[in-house]
Amino acid sequence: MPRQVFLGTRDLLFRSKLARVVAATGAELTRDEVACDLAVLEIEPAGSMDRIAALVARGTPVLAYGSHVQADLLRAARDAGAAAVPNSQVEERLRELLGTADGGLPG
Repeated sequence: MPRQVFLGTRDLLFRSKLARVVAATGAELTRDEVACDLAVLEIEPAGSMDRIAALVARGTPVLAYGSHVQADLLRAARDAGAAAVPNSQVEERLRELLGTADGGLPG
């Protein structure tokens, strides 16, 4: 069964780019944040750190991304247990996570 990836982004252009990466690696998008194998989330919306922490607590890997000028939010996302990268690196990091033999994901 293909890995299930949840994309939590408000930007439709960015969502489209990330969806192409997911499809290219053979993974599938899901709307089920609870049952996904990987969650990709923006760090800027209110409540993002709580959302990241909840996913990590459930054992779901999280790739968080945001503006490079918001280093404090990127750091907070890392502290919450996410792999956090600036916008310019999220596609590459997503490719890495999904492109390895085990997807770079636990289990």
